[in-house]
Amino acid sequence: MNRKKRCTAVILAAGSGRRMKSGVAKQFMPLCGKPLICYALQAVEESEIIDDCILVTGADTIVFATEEIVRKYGYHKVDTVIAGGSERYLSVASAVRLIVSGDMAVPNRDGYVFVHDGARPFLTEEILQDTYEAVCKYGACVSAVRSKDTVKIADEEGFVSQTPDRNLIWNMHTPQVFETGIIAKAYAALEKNIEKVRQENIHITDDAMVVEYFTDHRVKLVEGSYENIKLTTPEDLVVAEKILEKNR
Repeated sequence: MNRKKRCTAVILAAGSGRRMKSGVAKQFMPLCGKPLICYALQAVEESEIIDDCILVTGADTIVFATEEIVRKYGYHKVDTVIAGGSERYLSVASAVRLIVSGDMAVPNRDGYVFVHDGARPFLTEEILQDTYEAVCKYGACVSAVRSKDTVKIADEEGFVSQTPDRNLIWNMHTPQVFETGIIAKAYAALEKNIEKVRQENIHITDDAMVVEYFTDHRVKLVEGSYENIKLTTPEDLVVAEKILEKNR
């Protein structure tokens, strides 16, 4: 039996959460008595798959996140708390640089990296296990669900131009999981070509897109859970509370 490679989680919690319409950063808003970010961190803490974790937060909330989240709730797998960037991909790039630098307590240059949105509180061990098995086989994978809706592609004037086959449409979730070498190569290329990306108005929306754009490695879709929602608006909090009540 092959020895399990090291697995590092990158939990992203650097967003401002403007659409949540709250004076408190979204990741620290209470959800059924606990800060939202705690749910993802607890799943990582209890996981048999994940060995350690980098928490990425705003530069002005590093001390708060360290003292009032990591230490207060006893998340021992958190290796460090670092500042994120102005865009999601910049936050991930900072975490990836740290992972390959060898400056973590235990280096992870030839293992796997699990990138997860801190605003997705319903990360489960089953999702982690399924994506781990897929990344071992394919080198890159994303937790996702099949679209329930018909999707339309619009033209520049807002009229329907295409209707893609719904059976081929997936909604991307996290975690998005990669061999350390693959995601390090992709993000190094992104940083090298960042001005070109900006000039061409390319919107980097997830890590899979970085790997797709800057490497020739294919990304495997892994069936996830429809409950693995991302909390973005106040309405999402209501849904999340219902899910928590149901699962108690």
